Amino acid sequence: MFEARGIPFVLLDIVCLVLGALPMAAYNLGKVRPYQRGFFCNDESISYPFHSSTITSTVLYSVGLTLPIVSMVVGECLLVYLHRLKSKSSFGSYVARVYKAIGTFLFGAAMSQSLTDIAKYSIGRLRPHFLNACKPDWSLINCSAGAYIESFTCTGDPKMANEGRLSFYSGHSSFSMYCMLFLALYLQARLQTQWARLLRPTLQFFLIAASVYTGLSRVSDYKHHWSDVLTGLLQGALMALLVIFFVSDFFKPRVDSPKQSDIPHTSLQETPTNGHHLESPAFPQ
Repeated sequence: MFEARGIPFVLLDIVCLVLGALPMAAYNLGKVRPYQRGFFCNDESISYPFHSSTITSTVLYSVGLTLPIVSMVVGECLLVYLHRLKSKSSFGSYVARVYKAIGTFLFGAAMSQSLTDIAKYSIGRLRPHFLNACKPDWSLINCSAGAYIESFTCTGDPKMANEGRLSFYSGHSSFSMYCMLFLALYLQARLQTQWARLLRPTLQFFLIAASVYTGLSRVSDYKHHWSDVLTGLLQGALMALLVIFFVSDFFKPRVDSPKQSDIPHTSLQETPTNGHHLESPAFPQ
């Protein structure tokens, strides 16, 4: 498994992961109130009815986390197994590669969600169904002359009213795009074989299409404005690109060091070659 000398690097990775998820945890577990934005009485963009979500949070996080993680576990297993037929790759090298791939993915996911929550709670944009969720006491509100209403009391469910202030930007869109684009790029790096020349882009198309559909469903469900969804998709895509090309080593050339060839690297910052050069393609060409 991991040598004792690699434990400090693993602990450092865990600390970085926790720090990346800290803002998300603080906002969601600390009962922080979002920015208390007002509204115009004649604003039709926040007057839509409340609808249940087509893609629920349970489905979003279950599929968004499970699909990439299972794919990377299987992909790295096949990669090490096929090269093991040519060399003496150990089980430790497989564990190290899976640890790096999944650890990098989770690190990026935590930062992506933290950025999303920072924006949501700092801006406090009202959702399209805000008035339906808030149910303000109109008898105490003066809507004459198109006044901007800042002082009002919600009579609806407090939790729903609070959620109604978290429109910008879409967390469903940013998270789904991050997860699906990360997996699509992982397939681009690993599934380099002749028989997959059409299968790979087909899988990538459906992954991105699923993410876009998730974002569009947030508009049709009156959960977000179109600009919330567009910004969420762009943020998720940008985070996936940054993590893939600047944190992971999926597209980086692997260089063996003679002095470190016998050390099974475990840190997210190092390449677990275990003394043997493992090519990126998951299958021989």
